[in-house]
Amino acid sequence: MAVHTAHPTPDAEDRGPEEPPDTAADETAGERHRLTALQGLAALSLDAMASVAYGPEAIVLVLAAAGAQGLGFTLPVTLAIAALLAVLVASYRQVVAAFPDGGGAYAVARRHLGRRASLVAAGSLVLDYVLNVAVSVTAGVAALTSAFPALYADRVWLCLAVLVLVTAVNLRGIVGSAKAFLVPTAVFVGSVLAMIVTGLLRDTPVSTASAAGHPSALGEGATAVGALLLLKAFAAGCSALTGVEAVANAVPSFRAPAARRAQRTEVALGALLGTMLIGLSVLIGRFQLRPVEGVTVLAQLADASFGHNAVFYVVQFATMVLLALAANTSFGGLPVLMGLLARDNHLPHVFALKADRQVHRHGVLALAVVSGALLVLSGGDTNTLVPLFAIGVFVGFTLCQAGMVRHWSTGRPAGWRAKAALNGFGALTTGIAAVVVTATKFTEGAWLIVLALPLLVVAFERVHRAYDRIGACLELGRIPGPPRRVRSLVVVPVSGISRLTCQALTAARSLGDEVRAITVTYADPEDRRAAEALRRDWDLWDPGVELVELPTVARSLGRPVRDHVRELTAAHPDAQVTVLIPETEPARLWQRLLQNQRGSVVAHAVRRGTDAAVCRLRFRITARPSA
Repeated sequence: MAVHTAHPTPDAEDRGPEEPPDTAADETAGERHRLTALQGLAALSLDAMASVAYGPEAIVLVLAAAGAQGLGFTLPVTLAIAALLAVLVASYRQVVAAFPDGGGAYAVARRHLGRRASLVAAGSLVLDYVLNVAVSVTAGVAALTSAFPALYADRVWLCLAVLVLVTAVNLRGIVGSAKAFLVPTAVFVGSVLAMIVTGLLRDTPVSTASAAGHPSALGEGATAVGALLLLKAFAAGCSALTGVEAVANAVPSFRAPAARRAQRTEVALGALLGTMLIGLSVLIGRFQLRPVEGVTVLAQLADASFGHNAVFYVVQFATMVLLALAANTSFGGLPVLMGLLARDNHLPHVFALKADRQVHRHGVLALAVVSGALLVLSGGDTNTLVPLFAIGVFVGFTLCQAGMVRHWSTGRPAGWRAKAALNGFGALTTGIAAVVVTATKFTEGAWLIVLALPLLVVAFERVHRAYDRIGACLELGRIPGPPRRVRSLVVVPVSGISRLTCQALTAARSLGDEVRAITVTYADPEDRRAAEALRRDWDLWDPGVELVELPTVARSLGRPVRDHVRELTAAHPDAQVTVLIPETEPARLWQRLLQNQRGSVVAHAVRRGTDAAVCRLRFRITARPSA
């Protein structure tokens, strides 16, 4: 009788040893491994906070093509970006309330725009998170090698070392990462805010030593600022908005009430990020800053506000550390998103499992491996990765905003028209930004994202279809017929007589109606003598179990056992055939290298070639043998 339609889900049968039982005590203990609002700001906002190091610079470099006249539009463009930031923060605050299970753009699109749109949103976020790790790590290491040029040749190894550090911290739990990165975040934000306040109190730059001797990046002969240039500057500066979505994606990582804490974190993130972006743009105009090659805009502003002194180097060091650690945003958001995709059968269910510190360990490790591959392939070069960055997040922004428009128009709560208009405006703006960023950076490598995104969606679909086939074969969602008892035949492969053999036959006789031991014999004289000795000892032992010899010409172990099990299955179609493989489990991990792996060979052959059940009996070897 059909009850409901269901798919394979990571339920009790899928739990691995990492996942603790669902008890009230475990849930209470698990709260210690979830985020407060302040910890969420440190763990999930590093990407957005660090973007102030390159967001204003991206605007200035585009506008510099129009000369000094173009730089005069830095503040208006930044104000437009800040307005979009306010729209996004207001939208994602609503997303957090409407979708407390996390997922952000994926969850919104799944409910209101359909499965295919949700997979596009998920794929775009996956790409953005992976690229964020690679870009953040390479940018941080680039700041380090700029200060210490002798390390430049080792930048790939430095990138991998930083990646290993961030991964190790996140494997201890998101709360652990938040505590570890709280101080660097506070130092960076405090430094930037102090620089803005100090700069606003000055009429002229204190120092321009950092830019001295560097060629200007200002365009020559440009007299007009066109709409296309402003649009490109806006799109380039929107790279500062990456990371805004991370809080909405990781709502389950917060302590109860999770939605309220996540909303506070989102608002605090928007307020700090907007203040820093606008403040830095005001300083750019106040000091009439001109971009130069080899020196960042943030470094010039620190030089102009504080002077070329110890405080200047503190700002540079804090920027370097935060850029390197901004990868933590991805480690906080992507594993949760992958867990939701696994729950919906679009990724392997292993990504939904949690360790005892509320860590999606497999998601963390998968992110680290893919990001590490990108770091190696790019040679640790930031400029190789930046053209690929931020495209995915704008696709996610647009789908999320469009989905929220559908959310308001469907539910129609009080004030829904204003909310829908706000989200609709945000969807239009981020959609334009996505198109402009993709078009302007297409030949610089953005074509890889355009290619990778549909391939990722296809991969999600194929995983889902595979789970659908598994569900159909298992008849999930239907009540099966009553279980019945069938005759049981247990086969035990043996190669000698020992305590392990005795325990294996004891277990087999407890499990089956009929037990038979089998041993593979070879034609070589030495092997024949060993087989005859085993037969003689078996007859003397007389365990009450038949010993069947499986002669073979080839030096093969798995194939004769597989063929024998096939013959038994054909001869006894109504019986349940089980192969019980006795194995030793050493007391020390390194001692596993001493084993001959015969059990693994037999188990692999039986699983591949038969429908028999495989049972592996472990005999634990203690440090001291029992008397």
